[in-house]
Amino acid sequence: MKRAFDILFSLFGSLILFPFFILFAILIIADSGLPVFFSQKRVGKNGIDFSLLKFRTMKKDADKKGLLTISNKDSRITAIGYFLRKYKIDELPQLFNVLAGDMSLVGPRPEVRKYVDLYSEEQKKVLSVLPGITDYASIEYSNENELIAKAEDPEQFYIKEVMPAKLRQNLKYISEQGFITDLKIILKTIGRIFS
Repeated sequence: MKRAFDILFSLFGSLILFPFFILFAILIIADSGLPVFFSQKRVGKNGIDFSLLKFRTMKKDADKKGLLTISNKDSRITAIGYFLRKYKIDELPQLFNVLAGDMSLVGPRPEVRKYVDLYSEEQKKVLSVLPGITDYASIEYSNENELIAKAEDPEQFYIKEVMPAKLRQNLKYISEQGFITDLKIILKTIGRIFS
């Protein structure tokens, strides 16, 4: 049921949004050239790596200067990238990850290996399900970049404060997951974006 919903919703969404994908691609190229997409290795179900897709919102090779984005005023973010991030448009190419079976519409947000290696045995339970485009933590921490920007040591703040809190939300999702729960999370995510 969940996989069928993922396929139907992501396929429908991809077709409806395709003209906008072309528009965003043109804007990205006009703003900062190619590539249009940013691909990053993330840890998926059962600890298997996959390539997560996003519209590129940062200058080329920006990830080599750090994995965390420190607020929306991060100097690595391009002009069009700021807009794409603000409305979560940069996440839309993950519909292709859903179609490929690497992700679900709803599930724990996938993390990079560097941080997954710090998980406790309890926290590793989040790897028992497909990662998602949105989840409880995405809604609660929609302002994550701003929180991290205020920290004296952003990475340590993320590791010790933000990441454990998000993982608690992920574990809550796993214990409650179901079609109705997923639908509520999708609707809350849409509401948060437009608010």
